[in-house]
Amino acid sequence: MRESKLLAYSLSHDEDVWRWSVYDEDGITVADGANDTQAAAQAAVDVTLRSAGCDYLTA
Repeated sequence: MRESKLLAYSLSHDEDVWRWSVYDEDGITVADGANDTQAAAQAAVDVTLRSAGCDYLTA
């Protein structure tokens, strides 16, 4: 049986870009980046979570 990974993410608008970060259970940043649009930033987060094998929901 696959062990579930618990990760959290944040999105924020900074000047002209959308910044995103993914954190592990200890609050350590495991991935981050910046994109021109909110949709692109959310897509990058989604790809990161999928590649980590996480089960997640997005609004």
